[in-house]
Amino acid sequence: MHKDNQALIFELTREGRIGYSLPELDVPELDLSNLLPKGFVREEAAELPEVSELDIMRHYTALSNRNHGIDSGFYPLGSCTMKYNPKINESVARYPGFANIHPLQEESTVQGALEVLYDLQEHLVEITGMDEVTLQPAAGAHGEWTALMMIRAFHEANGDFKRTKVLVPDSAHGTNPASATVAGFDTITVKSGEDGLVDLEDLKRHVGDDTAALMLTNPNTLGLFEEEILEMAEIVHAAGGKLYYDGANLNAVMSKARPGDMGFDAVHLNLHKTFTGPHGGGGPGSGPVGVKKDLIPFLPKPVLVKKDEVYTFEYNLPQSIGRVKPFYGNFGIYLRAYTYIRSMGPDGLKAVTEYAVLNANYMMRRLEPHFDLPYNRHCKHEFVLSGRRQKKLGVRTLDMAKRLLDFGYHPPTIYFPLNVEEGMMIEPTETESKETLDAFCDALIQIAKEVEENPEIVQNAPHTTVINRLDETKAARFPVLRYTKA
Repeated sequence: MHKDNQALIFELTREGRIGYSLPELDVPELDLSNLLPKGFVREEAAELPEVSELDIMRHYTALSNRNHGIDSGFYPLGSCTMKYNPKINESVARYPGFANIHPLQEESTVQGALEVLYDLQEHLVEITGMDEVTLQPAAGAHGEWTALMMIRAFHEANGDFKRTKVLVPDSAHGTNPASATVAGFDTITVKSGEDGLVDLEDLKRHVGDDTAALMLTNPNTLGLFEEEILEMAEIVHAAGGKLYYDGANLNAVMSKARPGDMGFDAVHLNLHKTFTGPHGGGGPGSGPVGVKKDLIPFLPKPVLVKKDEVYTFEYNLPQSIGRVKPFYGNFGIYLRAYTYIRSMGPDGLKAVTEYAVLNANYMMRRLEPHFDLPYNRHCKHEFVLSGRRQKKLGVRTLDMAKRLLDFGYHPPTIYFPLNVEEGMMIEPTETESKETLDAFCDALIQIAKEVEENPEIVQNAPHTTVINRLDETKAARFPVLRYTKA
């Protein structure tokens, strides 16, 4: 039994209780032992819990109330844009005409769905400043890899096989070097200057005739806008390389500035971040990729096109990198993003950016007196604090993150980016009220005071959660894989 008296589902078992009701079998029962290979058929019934329907409902409702989520509380994960998912999106995604279609239907029977996809592509083209968009990639990192594969195909189509290196700033998202490696490139780290921005001189040192691309997000992972982006683009393009835009931070510039106007040749977007699709728990995700005209021939196939007022998929793309996702991607997330874009409109999307930036700067200045601020300048959608002064008193950022759980908050991202000691990255997004922001700031300020006056309460946190602080190393090395009946 857990310390809060919440029993495991197996501990609720009482022999003979059933929590479901199925109709009587109206077809002959099959003997599976004759159909499946030996060793694949159970010799005895599975040991499943025997509980009533009411017990099932109460048990899982109680468990769900322990989860952190956007609907239950503030979720300030830096560089992950965990913002509210409007319920109108969910309603539209469940329309029978969308929810009940099949990906293998004839195109003539799903013209409405294809029109939505095509229109979504056109909106994303306008938002990013690209020339064409593919919706296929299933998530952000998948979009990164897809874009890099197109860049690789572009260079090889021009007979340029020596471009084997991708430049990645030290403030980049962790998936950037991973995606470049999976795409077959060598990654080269570009240093940041003391202002947190890309060091142009270091960039120039690394750029050459072996440069395939520079991967960058703007604003960067520190929440700072790369003010010399046009010069960076000129440096990379002059060497024959391409610029790739990581769209994870698009929430900071949406409808204010476009990657295409900054000089980027390819961009991925996170529909499950910026455009309010559900996020977390392993999915669902969606990472559309937009490209400039030079890369259009290499888009994943099929490409959705409009011919004589009819929407159809074009497969005749001899230079395409091929299909990267079955059935043209995650349709349900497209519907949610499309609903969001259409309901917000251009002015609404612009307001999203304005409030996201306002909220981040407001919180940063409220917290500045109580923590170290590595980069004392206006931020965009997120900001990074440092727990250096608390570390000197014996309390680490990890301890403070655990203490936040006692206040009912999911902790922000910690120890990232790596170039900030004891870092804490906070992204409030535009959807939170001032009252929520103040309450979170008050909690962090109180924790900062506890570090000075009673550090043990922070070092031993959390105190109010179902389980106290876990041994994370042991949990990773010795995971519990199954329930064993006592």
